[in-house]
Amino acid sequence: MASLLDKAKDFVADKLTTIPKPEGSVTDVDLKDVNRDSVEYLAKVSVTNPYSHSIPICEISFTFHSAGREIGKGKIPDPGSLKAKDMTALDIPVVVPYSILFNLARDVGVDWDIDYELQIGLTIDLPVVGEFTLPISSKGEIKLPTFKDFF
Repeated sequence: MASLLDKAKDFVADKLTTIPKPEGSVTDVDLKDVNRDSVEYLAKVSVTNPYSHSIPICEISFTFHSAGREIGKGKIPDPGSLKAKDMTALDIPVVVPYSILFNLARDVGVDWDIDYELQIGLTIDLPVVGEFTLPISSKGEIKLPTFKDFF
């Protein structure tokens, strides 16, 4: 009886690993807004849904790192759903306070940018499987605002 249960568990585990899952990538991170206390960047994420029905997104969580430090994080509850058999574009606003940017001055070079790493967890509700977090990450350089961005 125990061997039958083990075979059933192995069968189910094997089938779950072969189920197609949505895939995502960060397509762009750009300066969105500059105000008195912070800089807002906009991360554009594209997610492809292989299923013939839409999938609800439960939550988007993200952390924004530079120079080995977390400079921004947040969560977006219930941002909508992924389109069926299509690509869905998501906009994720990342707010970074100036106080943190000034502390990163040593990373800022002649070209006035910082190296970043953006980690995103897209929690979706897959049929049969349940809640599943799709990890998406991106590394790159991002420009800091200049005086002309204020005016």
